[in-house]
Amino acid sequence: MYLGPPIDDPAILATLPSALADLLRRANGYVAYHGGLHVRGACVAPAWHSLREAWHGEQAIHRLFSVVLPSDIPFAEDALGDQFVLRDGIVHRLDAEQGELTSLRLGLAAFDAAVRADPVEYLQLQPLERFRAEGGELEPGQLLSVYPPYVFKQSASDVSLRAIATADRLGFLAALSAAIRDLPDGTEMVIPAPPRGAVDAR
Repeated sequence: MYLGPPIDDPAILATLPSALADLLRRANGYVAYHGGLHVRGACVAPAWHSLREAWHGEQAIHRLFSVVLPSDIPFAEDALGDQFVLRDGIVHRLDAEQGELTSLRLGLAAFDAAVRADPVEYLQLQPLERFRAEGGELEPGQLLSVYPPYVFKQSASDVSLRAIATADRLGFLAALSAAIRDLPDGTEMVIPAPPRGAVDAR
Protein backbone atom coordinates (compact mmCIF):
# COMPACT_ATOMS: atom_id res chain seq x y z
CA MET A 1 0.00 0.00 0.00
CA TYR A 2 3.07 2.26 0.24
CA LEU A 3 6.47 2.10 -1.40
CA GLY A 4 9.28 4.24 -0.06
CA PRO A 5 10.78 7.10 -2.07
CA PRO A 6 14.00 6.73 -4.04
CA ILE A 7 17.06 6.24 -1.85
CA ASP A 8 18.46 9.61 -0.79
CA ASP A 9 20.45 8.44 2.25
CA PRO A 10 23.16 6.23 0.76
CA ALA A 11 25.35 6.80 3.82
CA ILE A 12 22.97 4.86 6.07
CA LEU A 13 22.68 2.16 3.44
CA ALA A 14 26.44 1.62 3.56
CA THR A 15 26.29 0.83 7.30
CA LEU A 16 23.67 -1.94 7.00
CA PRO A 17 24.15 -5.69 6.80
CA SER A 18 24.16 -6.84 3.18
CA ALA A 19 20.79 -8.62 3.42
CA LEU A 20 18.98 -5.48 4.59
CA ALA A 21 20.87 -3.20 2.20
CA ASP A 22 19.97 -5.46 -0.72
CA LEU A 23 16.31 -5.45 0.34
CA LEU A 24 16.21 -1.65 0.42
CA ARG A 25 17.92 -1.37 -2.95
CA ARG A 26 15.09 -3.43 -4.44
CA ALA A 27 12.35 -1.46 -2.65
CA ASN A 28 13.31 1.38 -0.32
CA GLY A 29 11.03 0.22 2.46
CA TYR A 30 7.29 -0.28 2.30
CA VAL A 31 4.03 -0.59 4.20
CA ALA A 32 2.24 -3.88 3.51
CA TYR A 33 -0.73 -5.95 4.76
CA HIS A 34 -2.97 -2.89 5.13
CA GLY A 35 -0.53 -1.34 7.59
CA GLY A 36 0.38 -4.60 9.29
CA LEU A 37 4.09 -4.30 8.53
CA HIS A 38 6.20 -1.22 7.92
CA VAL A 39 9.79 -1.72 6.73
CA ARG A 40 11.75 1.53 7.01
CA GLY A 41 13.81 2.97 4.16
CA ALA A 42 17.13 4.70 3.49
CA CYS A 43 15.59 8.13 3.11
CA VAL A 44 15.62 11.52 4.79
CA ALA A 45 11.87 12.05 4.54
CA PRO A 46 9.18 11.33 5.46
CA ALA A 47 10.55 11.11 9.01
CA TRP A 48 8.22 8.24 9.98
CA HIS A 49 9.72 6.14 7.16
CA SER A 50 13.37 7.08 7.73
CA LEU A 51 15.58 4.33 9.08
CA ARG A 52 18.12 6.99 10.09
CA GLU A 53 15.52 8.73 12.26
CA ALA A 54 14.48 5.48 13.94
CA TRP A 55 18.09 4.40 14.48
CA HIS A 56 19.99 7.61 15.22
CA GLY A 57 17.41 10.42 15.55
CA GLU A 58 16.27 12.30 18.65
CA GLN A 59 13.37 9.85 19.03
CA ALA A 60 15.38 6.79 18.03
CA ILE A 61 13.95 3.47 19.16
CA HIS A 62 16.89 2.82 21.50
CA ARG A 63 16.26 6.19 23.18
CA LEU A 64 12.59 5.34 23.71
CA PHE A 65 13.04 1.75 24.92
CA SER A 66 15.95 0.91 27.19
CA VAL A 67 16.14 -2.77 26.18
CA VAL A 68 17.10 -1.76 22.64
CA LEU A 69 20.79 -1.11 22.08
CA PRO A 70 22.16 1.75 19.97
CA SER A 71 23.70 -0.90 17.71
CA ASP A 72 20.35 -2.66 17.14
CA ILE A 73 18.89 -1.80 13.73
CA PRO A 74 15.15 -0.95 14.02
CA PHE A 75 14.27 -1.92 10.48
CA ALA A 76 10.53 -2.52 10.84
CA GLU A 77 7.41 -2.26 12.99
CA ASP A 78 3.97 -3.84 13.06
CA ALA A 79 0.57 -2.15 13.11
CA LEU A 80 0.59 -1.69 16.91
CA GLY A 81 4.10 -0.25 17.11
CA ASP A 82 5.94 -3.39 18.19
CA GLN A 83 9.42 -3.10 16.70
CA PHE A 84 11.59 -5.53 14.78
CA VAL A 85 15.32 -4.99 15.23
CA LEU A 86 18.36 -6.71 13.82
CA ARG A 87 20.96 -7.68 16.42
CA ASP A 88 23.98 -9.60 15.14
CA GLY A 89 22.00 -10.62 12.06
CA ILE A 90 19.07 -12.04 14.04
CA VAL A 91 15.60 -10.48 14.12
CA HIS A 92 14.31 -9.58 17.59
CA ARG A 93 10.80 -8.39 18.43
CA LEU A 94 10.17 -5.59 20.90
CA ASP A 95 6.86 -5.85 22.76
CA ALA A 96 6.50 -2.09 23.00
CA GLU A 97 3.78 -2.07 25.70
CA GLN A 98 5.94 -4.05 28.10
CA GLY A 99 9.38 -3.02 26.84
CA GLU A 100 10.50 -6.62 26.41
CA LEU A 101 12.79 -7.82 23.64
CA THR A 102 12.61 -11.41 22.36
CA SER A 103 14.77 -13.14 19.78
CA LEU A 104 12.80 -14.66 16.92
CA ARG A 105 15.85 -16.82 16.10
CA LEU A 106 15.51 -15.93 12.42
CA GLY A 107 17.64 -14.06 9.95
CA LEU A 108 16.09 -11.41 7.74
CA ALA A 109 15.25 -13.75 4.84
CA ALA A 110 13.62 -16.34 7.13
CA PHE A 111 11.67 -13.58 8.90
CA ASP A 112 10.38 -12.31 5.57
CA ALA A 113 9.36 -15.84 4.57
CA ALA A 114 7.52 -16.38 7.86
CA VAL A 115 5.62 -13.12 7.45
CA ARG A 116 4.63 -13.92 3.88
CA ALA A 117 3.45 -17.41 4.82
CA ASP A 118 0.86 -16.13 7.35
CA PRO A 119 1.03 -12.39 8.06
CA VAL A 120 -2.06 -12.25 10.28
CA GLU A 121 -0.87 -14.94 12.68
CA TYR A 122 2.86 -14.22 12.57
CA LEU A 123 2.45 -10.48 13.02
CA GLN A 124 -0.56 -10.88 15.36
CA LEU A 125 -2.72 -8.66 13.19
CA GLN A 126 -6.09 -9.62 14.67
CA PRO A 127 -6.62 -6.10 16.11
CA LEU A 128 -5.94 -4.61 12.69
CA GLU A 129 -8.37 -7.07 11.10
CA ARG A 130 -11.06 -5.98 13.57
CA PHE A 131 -10.27 -2.30 12.97
CA ARG A 132 -10.68 -2.75 9.23
CA ALA A 133 -13.89 -4.76 9.68
CA GLU A 134 -15.27 -1.77 11.61
CA GLY A 135 -14.50 0.52 8.68
CA GLY A 136 -11.09 1.79 9.72
CA GLU A 137 -7.99 2.12 7.58
CA LEU A 138 -4.40 2.83 8.55
CA GLU A 139 -2.78 5.45 6.35
CA PRO A 140 0.99 5.43 5.76
CA GLY A 141 2.57 7.10 8.79
CA GLN A 142 -0.08 5.84 11.20
CA LEU A 143 -0.16 3.05 13.77
CA LEU A 144 -3.04 1.44 15.61
CA SER A 145 -3.74 2.79 19.10
CA VAL A 146 -5.27 0.24 21.49
CA TYR A 147 -6.99 1.50 24.64
CA PRO A 148 -6.85 0.33 27.30
CA PRO A 149 -3.46 -1.22 26.47
CA TYR A 150 -3.37 -5.00 26.34
CA VAL A 151 -1.05 -5.11 29.34
CA PHE A 152 -3.99 -4.06 31.57
CA LYS A 153 -6.58 -6.68 32.53
CA GLN A 154 -9.38 -4.25 31.60
CA SER A 155 -8.53 -4.81 27.95
CA ALA A 156 -9.98 -8.34 28.20
CA SER A 157 -13.53 -6.96 28.08
CA ASP A 158 -13.07 -4.59 25.14
CA VAL A 159 -10.67 -2.11 23.61
CA SER A 160 -11.00 0.99 21.48
CA LEU A 161 -9.01 0.90 18.24
CA ARG A 162 -7.93 4.14 16.60
CA ALA A 163 -5.54 5.34 13.91
CA ILE A 164 -2.87 7.65 15.28
CA ALA A 165 0.37 9.24 14.05
CA THR A 166 3.36 6.94 14.40
CA ALA A 167 5.31 9.35 16.62
CA ASP A 168 2.37 9.73 19.01
CA ARG A 169 1.87 5.99 19.31
CA LEU A 170 5.56 5.28 19.94
CA GLY A 171 5.78 8.07 22.51
CA PHE A 172 2.82 6.63 24.38
CA LEU A 173 4.26 3.12 24.30
CA ALA A 174 7.66 4.31 25.50
CA ALA A 175 6.11 6.13 28.47
CA LEU A 176 3.90 3.14 29.31
CA SER A 177 6.71 0.59 29.18
CA ALA A 178 8.94 2.81 31.34
CA ALA A 179 6.14 3.26 33.90
CA ILE A 180 5.52 -0.47 34.35
CA ARG A 181 9.09 -1.72 33.87
CA ASP A 182 9.78 -2.57 37.52
CA LEU A 183 6.23 -3.33 38.65
CA PRO A 184 5.31 -6.93 39.57
CA ASP A 185 2.36 -8.61 37.87
CA GLY A 186 -0.96 -7.71 39.46
CA THR A 187 0.10 -4.21 40.51
CA GLU A 188 -2.77 -1.72 40.45
CA MET A 189 -2.15 1.59 38.71
CA VAL A 190 -4.06 4.29 36.90
CA ILE A 191 -4.27 3.55 33.19
CA PRO A 192 -2.48 6.35 31.32
CA ALA A 193 -4.65 8.63 29.21
CA PRO A 194 -4.74 7.66 25.53
CA PRO A 195 -2.53 9.57 23.12
CA ARG A 196 -3.90 12.79 21.67
CA GLY A 197 -4.65 13.05 17.98
CA ALA A 198 -6.34 9.68 17.59
CA VAL A 199 -8.96 9.39 14.86
CA ASP A 200 -11.94 7.26 15.76
CA ALA A 201 -12.75 4.76 13.00
CA ARG A 202 -16.43 4.55 13.97
